[in-house]
Amino acid sequence: METDQVQPEEIDIDELEKSADDEGQEPEEEIVDTPTYIDQLLKIAKSAAPRLASLTAAVKNEALLAMAEGLENASEELMEANEKDLEAFDSSDGREAMADRLRLTPERIEEMASGIREIAALRDPVGESLGMHVRPNGMKVGRVRVPIGVIGMIYESRPNVTADAAALCLKSGNVCVLRGGSEAIHSNTAIATILSEAAKKSGIPDGAISFVERPERDAVLELLKRDDCIDVIIPRGGEALMKTVSENTNIPVIKHDKGVCHIYVDGNADVDMAQKIALNAKVQRPSTCNAMETLLVHQQTARTLLPQLGKALVEAKVEVRGCEKTCGYIPEAIPATDEDYGQEFLSLTLAVKVVKDIDHAMEHIRKHGSQHTEVIVTNDYGRAVRFMREVDAGAVMVNASSRLNDGKEFGLGAEIGISTTRIHARGPMGLEDLTCSKYIVFGSGQIRE
Repeated sequence: METDQVQPEEIDIDELEKSADDEGQEPEEEIVDTPTYIDQLLKIAKSAAPRLASLTAAVKNEALLAMAEGLENASEELMEANEKDLEAFDSSDGREAMADRLRLTPERIEEMASGIREIAALRDPVGESLGMHVRPNGMKVGRVRVPIGVIGMIYESRPNVTADAAALCLKSGNVCVLRGGSEAIHSNTAIATILSEAAKKSGIPDGAISFVERPERDAVLELLKRDDCIDVIIPRGGEALMKTVSENTNIPVIKHDKGVCHIYVDGNADVDMAQKIALNAKVQRPSTCNAMETLLVHQQTARTLLPQLGKALVEAKVEVRGCEKTCGYIPEAIPATDEDYGQEFLSLTLAVKVVKDIDHAMEHIRKHGSQHTEVIVTNDYGRAVRFMREVDAGAVMVNASSRLNDGKEFGLGAEIGISTTRIHARGPMGLEDLTCSKYIVFGSGQIRE
């Protein structure tokens, strides 16, 4: 058949490529295997750590401003790279939320640049004194903040994480090794390249912002082996990612797990305020980890809140999955299953349950929550205090939307993620959470007796 015939032009090109060395042209770059690639990347990153840690705040801030400008100037380039990812992404079968996380817009690029500038304006935590005291022998003992070292970041979907993580790590004096999800490989590579080049031109050592461009899973597994080069791993994503990291590394891990966020509306809550908070928490941007996934309503409030809130939710195209009582108040609701409670929908789907009292609500949260963000809407001060004291989460909020659990909203400039881990850092992680401390001692000849 005609389609099986070899065209003369193709033969000529092949012959030219084979004879490239003879003609004095450079041969094609050798493709190294994944372990070698990761090894080379990590060695450069580790060598940058002591130099980055010693830089002044002025140098780091200048680099951050250049990075922000670089993103803005490359807006069209970033949109083109993002379009490649969106074209390859399958947004069917309930994956619309991930597609929204993946999408870049001019506004989101501007937000990334703005976030970097906000980080530049923040106080540099490196070198901050954490107190000093004098021992009976006259020796002065204190502590100061220092960078952690090399931070490995493994994350999914959202390209803005690349910019936030790189900026926060740089300002706190840490080298970052970033590995985004394969679904955003073109977007993340473009962002990381722009940031790295801008930083290097401003005096930041090569390797301080390192990005793993290989999308294969083996690259992640190689990173997780390298406790000789990486000081902490921060995974940010779903259960599968958390399981992979936990089972394959000896490196300390700070988890940024799923957000099964609840809002409990108490018996004496302001109904109008409760409706406003609930709608914002579910509808404003449902694909984020701090969006409400389950609404718990006190039985006394349900009869006044749920009928009007149900109408507003339906108008906003929210699918309500409710208990038997909820379905009685909201005709459009469908019966909830046991699996709906504790589910991270990341979409316009909401589980609703009518509860007897605050104890019933807190029991439900203990069973189904992910220790991310929990909210109570109430006018009772005592119940508010009790909820804050007894509910276990990275952020516990009173009369405010769960969507406000965010580094920028908390005044951190940006966040590297919202930690659900109990050790070291919890909730939105900003600059201070990316440091540790070391003791400093001033003596005058003291010895141990």
